[in-house]
Amino acid sequence: MENVIDVIDAVPAEPWQIRETAPLGPRAFLHETLFALGNGYIGLRGTHEEGGAAGLEGSYLNGFYENEAIHYPENAYGLARTNEFMLNVPNAKCIALTVEGERFVFDAGKLLAYERSLDFRKGVLERTVEWESPQGHRVRIDSRRLVCFGRKHVAAIEYRVTALNFAGRVEIASRIDSEVTNLQAGDDPRVGSAVTGPALSTLSREADGEGELLLQRTRNSGFLLATGMRHVCATASAGRGAVHAFGASLREGEALTLHKFIAYVSSRDVAEDEVPRLAREEMARAAQDGFAHLVAEQGVYLDRFWREADVQIEGDDALQQGVRFNQYHLLQSVGRDGRTNIAAKGVTGEGYEGHYFWDTEIYVFPFFLFSRPEIARALLQYRYNGLPKARERARQMSHATGALYPWRTIAGEECSAYYPAGTAQYHINADVAYSIRLYLLATGDFDFIAQYGAEIVMETARIWTGIGSYDREGRFCINEVTGPDEYTALVNNNYYTNAMARMHMRFAADMAERLRAERPADFARVAGAIGLEDGEIAAWRSASAAMRLPYDEALGIHEQDDSFLSKKPWDFAGTPKDKYPLLLHYHPLVIYRHQVCKQADVVLALLLLSDEFSLDDKRRDFDFYERVTTHDSSLSSCIFSMVANEVGYADKAYHYFMETARLDLDNTHANTEYGVHTAAMAGTWLGVAYGFAGMRLTGSGLRFAPALPGKWTSYRFQVHVQGALLAVSVDAAGVHYKLADGESLAFTHHGTAVQLTRANPDIRLEAA
Repeated sequence: MENVIDVIDAVPAEPWQIRETAPLGPRAFLHETLFALGNGYIGLRGTHEEGGAAGLEGSYLNGFYENEAIHYPENAYGLARTNEFMLNVPNAKCIALTVEGERFVFDAGKLLAYERSLDFRKGVLERTVEWESPQGHRVRIDSRRLVCFGRKHVAAIEYRVTALNFAGRVEIASRIDSEVTNLQAGDDPRVGSAVTGPALSTLSREADGEGELLLQRTRNSGFLLATGMRHVCATASAGRGAVHAFGASLREGEALTLHKFIAYVSSRDVAEDEVPRLAREEMARAAQDGFAHLVAEQGVYLDRFWREADVQIEGDDALQQGVRFNQYHLLQSVGRDGRTNIAAKGVTGEGYEGHYFWDTEIYVFPFFLFSRPEIARALLQYRYNGLPKARERARQMSHATGALYPWRTIAGEECSAYYPAGTAQYHINADVAYSIRLYLLATGDFDFIAQYGAEIVMETARIWTGIGSYDREGRFCINEVTGPDEYTALVNNNYYTNAMARMHMRFAADMAERLRAERPADFARVAGAIGLEDGEIAAWRSASAAMRLPYDEALGIHEQDDSFLSKKPWDFAGTPKDKYPLLLHYHPLVIYRHQVCKQADVVLALLLLSDEFSLDDKRRDFDFYERVTTHDSSLSSCIFSMVANEVGYADKAYHYFMETARLDLDNTHANTEYGVHTAAMAGTWLGVAYGFAGMRLTGSGLRFAPALPGKWTSYRFQVHVQGALLAVSVDAAGVHYKLADGESLAFTHHGTAVQLTRANPDIRLEAA
């Protein structure tokens, strides 16, 4: 094969798109992730319609899973019993092209021109190929692919072939490949699943002249899945079994065009008897409306998204591209139906098996809360719908009352087979409560609290009084837990966990008392539903007031836990670069015995509970924990960036921010081929808003402390907050705040009070 241009590395960074100029090579596996398409439900990896040297041919449905029993050679009571994993579902993208009897493949004939791009404003993957067959027939292949943001179950492809230097027969063959499997787990615990055999069994295959409907059932979870395709082409279909062929004799310059409309529907979405009907209806409606109409719909949806969510940075095109790429993939990955969440790898790959983590509440949730609040609300609705399973898990963990959210899950089961770094992370409960509290501060939506949020917050708060106890000095202690840092496990009084539990119990008590005072009927309903007993609210107040929060007076720092400072410091100087990440080269016990962090732990508490620390405390904590943190987790650098900004370390803040902003585009963690890192992507937005702009929303109000990075000319973003849409623009001269929508908004700027109204909607403040 003769390539005409280099791959994506040689393409200048473009602010609104990613583009590649060669289809194969060692980076193809990575590019399948980068060029993946999704709509929060369907996810299609960026493999070519014609197949070829795919690293992973993947099609996924957010929340659609198979389950298998977890087998432990040495068993114990209460261990997670079942793993849920996102399935690789049938590949409906398949299209084959023959030109005068010769099959088009990238590694045969001559590749005369190639370009593929994904424009974040269009939401359409576009590709142009000029190819000369071994016999010398030249064609141009133009393909466009989209996954509809406005139609949950629909994807579509436009495939056009133009004869360039000949007159002859061109044939396009379309099919659904049902022989798909999941990636098998290897030595890296972050990749693949332990699938023991085919997960989908075919029940029926119905075909006619326009397309096909494939019905399958999962082996263990029992879900019915419909995968359908419907075609629109000027020539009639000639069916050959499962293959639908469309051919034409073209003159030079003429083209043959196929439109392929795809639908995925499962019994996780609708009642089982509705699955085939809905799939047929969605395909028929899409075909009737036409591909051009779907493209126009996509543009309208994205225009609204970017109008309010766009972060504009002047002075660095590569960074601007990275920021928009991250925001676009977050939109593609997030579930918005109240039944699904956002996986650590989105719907772009099989890393972490499609599981949802605390990443949602602490990293991803704020991005949607301040840009698309309705999506944030749906993410909280997912947690409410997961309460029954969380209650079951609490009973398994010997809690007589309350609910304990799973560490990693899809449908609510705890799927973490390694409990020291999974189930022991009880802070998941506080993380969910934190997001509900932030939602209330940002939206004022007390209706949601009354109907859903209060029950979540109170049920999960009960776990703290169940797991914690008072020591001989009267301090409330929480023992044998793991905090965010996964290189330190099963410790007593993890600072982050205790501090977040204190916030959680205070918030639960506040919400209970407010609900009882303002909406007694709702309070009675919730209290009755959970069996809230007299004295529980007071117990939360007492425990939070007596919470043990480790602090070392000699060093002037908050200890990560009771034992962290007594451990032997890790020998960073003696650890070769090829031994990172540590989890792939050292037994967990070796790591646990050392003073070393995988990611932000105390430093994360500094960010989330900002008002509880002095600036000097934050600086001392940052200095100490920076020295012992490997940042082996993609969740880490963005947190260090935001706190570095706050304590005045501008250069470090920018360095850590850049590690996050292009993490996937530059594959800095060397595993993006298995899926994007959604938490880090959201951390990029946080790095701008919380970091450089110094935004905080707490019980005392909204505040900003903007600074302009030295390498930027300006930056701009908008936030939905307290019923208003606020535009923030920062440049060398100062800051411009504008009330883009809403009646009024009050906040502080570097401690100075600002009030914007419809009558006086903007203010310009000069740089200090």
